[in-house]
Amino acid sequence: MSDREPNHGDAERRLGVFKTYKLYVGGKFPRSESGRVYEVTDSKGVWLANAPKSSRKDARDAVVAARKAFGGWSGATAYNRGQVLYRVAEMLEGRREQFVREVAAAEGLSKSKAGAVVDAAIDRWVWYAGWTDKIGQIAGGANPVAGPFFNLSTPEPTGVVAVLAPQKSSLLGLVSVIAPVIATGNTAVVVASADAPLPALSLGEVLATSDVPGGVVNILTGATAEIAAPLAAHQDVNAIDLTGADTASAKELEIAAADNLKRVLRPQDADGGDWLASPGTHRLTAFLETKTVWHPTGALGAAGSSY
Repeated sequence: MSDREPNHGDAERRLGVFKTYKLYVGGKFPRSESGRVYEVTDSKGVWLANAPKSSRKDARDAVVAARKAFGGWSGATAYNRGQVLYRVAEMLEGRREQFVREVAAAEGLSKSKAGAVVDAAIDRWVWYAGWTDKIGQIAGGANPVAGPFFNLSTPEPTGVVAVLAPQKSSLLGLVSVIAPVIATGNTAVVVASADAPLPALSLGEVLATSDVPGGVVNILTGATAEIAAPLAAHQDVNAIDLTGADTASAKELEIAAADNLKRVLRPQDADGGDWLASPGTHRLTAFLETKTVWHPTGALGAAGSSY
């Protein structure tokens, strides 16, 4: 047999190439600083992959990356942010089959039900993309005041938001807590579901190949309680979403967050409820600050303005 002739028996002996999952921090894919990993299994206990187990140092690095990205992202036009979020939906659509497999394994769903979840996650990116340049009209506007003044209130992003993703909804719930945070100009440090982290890590790959600037979204995996504590106490984190925290730890994290007056979004019942339901706008306004501007009327007219 010629050296160049293919040996069809090699196909039977070929070893499969297992996917290596890494963190997503600052637009890059580092391993955990500690070098730790943990086993991820499906709903039946079958091994799926090893996921990186983030350390406190990883959490601090993610905050640094989020803070660095905040100026550029919050300064982008709302219309541009909407285009970026729509691009994420496009890229997720292109990898739909991969996410169907991962969600089905993570949540113990049939292929058809997992497909419905992935489709809903794609649609949710599009839904929030449409709100980026409209939320200002909902959360702000002109205020009626006594006296010769214009009084205008406009929403501004809070800053760096730590997000504890839902534990049970590995993709749709994850998207539902990330998208509104970045749609309004904040940057995010996300702690993915501890038991079902693989869709979140794959979402990091989608974000990296879309137009989302590095550092706008940072994704960590591991023990939620271990990573959440340093984020709640971090002085450069401006807000925290406690959706993925249990009742006992949520109270402790809320106390830690009070040290620098972080905004806190308390756990809702949606983690055990229906993420397919309409999201509403409450998550869009949860991490916005209101800036009010006063301006005297008639000042330009006195200077000769024609209007």
